[in-house]
Amino acid sequence: MSHLLHIDSSFQGDLSISRSLSARAAHAWREANPGGAVTYRDLGAEPVPHLTSLTGRARLVSEEERTPEQAVSWELTRTLVGEILLADTILLGLPLYNFGPPSTVKAWVDHLMAPGLSIDRSTMTGLLGGRDFVVLAARGGGYAPGTPREGWDHAEPWLPHAVSLTGLEPRFITAELTLADTNPQMAELKPMAAESLAAAQRAIDALWEPVTA
Repeated sequence: MSHLLHIDSSFQGDLSISRSLSARAAHAWREANPGGAVTYRDLGAEPVPHLTSLTGRARLVSEEERTPEQAVSWELTRTLVGEILLADTILLGLPLYNFGPPSTVKAWVDHLMAPGLSIDRSTMTGLLGGRDFVVLAARGGGYAPGTPREGWDHAEPWLPHAVSLTGLEPRFITAELTLADTNPQMAELKPMAAESLAAAQRAIDALWEPVTA
C-alpha cells in the first residue's frame, strides 16, 4: 500500500501559501493513490524540540551511555525516521522566514541525522533514498536570477545539502512574491505573484495521474 508523509511547517495557519500548496499536493496524491495511507505532521503547531546540550549527543553515543534526556530524544528521532521509512512519498510545506527555513524544519532535519537509523554506520551512506520528496515552497519576495535579492533564499539551496547524508533528494515547487497582495510596496507585482502561484499549482496537478476506472 502506498504511503504519504505530509509535513507542514508554517505558523500562518489558513493564511499560509505553503500549507495551501501542500494540501493541494496531498489531495492530488490521494486521488492518484486511492486507499493509500497518510501520516501528517505539523511542525508549525507541534514543533519537534531543538537539540540541546542535554539531548544532542544522543546520536553520538551508545544506548548504554545515553542519559534519560538523551534516551527520550533518541526515541523521537527513531519515530521521525520511522515516518520516512514508511513513506513512498514525502511532502514538505516550506515557507521562507528571514531568508531561511523555519527553525522547526532545521530541528526536524537535525533529528534525521542518525547513524544506524538514517545513515549506515559502516559505509556512511544514506538509508532513506528512493523516496519521492516534494517540497512545496513559498517565499514572500522575488529571488530569481537578475533580481535585487538573487541568492537571498537560503532555504532551497540548504535543504538538499542538509539531508544529503540520508539519501533523500528533494525537488521543489515554489510560489514567490506571495506578499504582493498584502504589501502595498509590492502592489505592482501582483500579476507576477498570481502567475507564480498558478504555475506552482499547475506543477502540483501534474505530479501524479489519478487512477481512473
